[in-house]
Amino acid sequence: MVSKLKVGVHVSISGTLDKAVDRAKEKSCTTFQIFTRNPRGWTFKDLLDEEVNEFKRKVKEYGYDEPIAHMPYLPNLASPKDDIYKKTVDTLIAELERCGRLNIPYLVTHLGSHLGAGLEVGFKRIINACNKALNNVDNNVMILLENTAGTKNSMGTYFEDIKYILDHIEQRERVGVCFDTCHGFAAGYDLRDGKAVKQTLEEFDKVIGFEDLKVVHINDSKGDLGSNIDRHEHIGLGCIGEKGFKALLHDERICKLPLILETPIDNRRDDYGNLKKVRELAE
Repeated sequence: MVSKLKVGVHVSISGTLDKAVDRAKEKSCTTFQIFTRNPRGWTFKDLLDEEVNEFKRKVKEYGYDEPIAHMPYLPNLASPKDDIYKKTVDTLIAELERCGRLNIPYLVTHLGSHLGAGLEVGFKRIINACNKALNNVDNNVMILLENTAGTKNSMGTYFEDIKYILDHIEQRERVGVCFDTCHGFAAGYDLRDGKAVKQTLEEFDKVIGFEDLKVVHINDSKGDLGSNIDRHEHIGLGCIGEKGFKALLHDERICKLPLILETPIDNRRDDYGNLKKVRELAE
């Protein structure tokens, strides 16, 4: 099982995009996630043919079949502010196009915050943004909706909320889900042992369906169950713990998916240590 495990980290694109593939390889990742551009600003440079070709060449050479991209930090799909919302939709369109050129099949996005305008406004904005972006970009890239920890005014905390959005996307086959374990746990979905994992996954399957789950962000949680605190922790050192991740990694529906670590790097552990821990728990 461990040899077939698709597990990796979010790698830096510093320098040129293809360097990210080298970094993933250096860390013994069997999958990886990137931003296709600087995630902290609205402006970005167009992709050059040379860097696109080099990225795709290395992805193929190193045997990565499902690299993953993540939306930048600033966009807010649920924003009631028209200026921010327009820039967000434009960014979503641009990222779908960039992923298409790079042969990246999945674009993970946070669902944003309604900023106090209410869930109904948030849902409408998210659904409209996804529909507009997908109708503007003709490729095979899937938008993956990521669940949130339930911080104030955030969208997509509960499985029912994500299902509602999925059901209102016109090109339904072009949207899926990225489940973040830290966010799910902080939102109240227990993952601390085999029984809890089984119950949470059963609920996911009943409400959304496993056919829509494409990627798992595998992170432990600094915050306790239902705390709504979005703070990632090293695998096994947080409130989910080793027992929970062992159960998760032994579920055949989970262990076959791309698993991305977004864990801290500090004096206790680095990316290598967390990758090693995941592989150890999956044995």
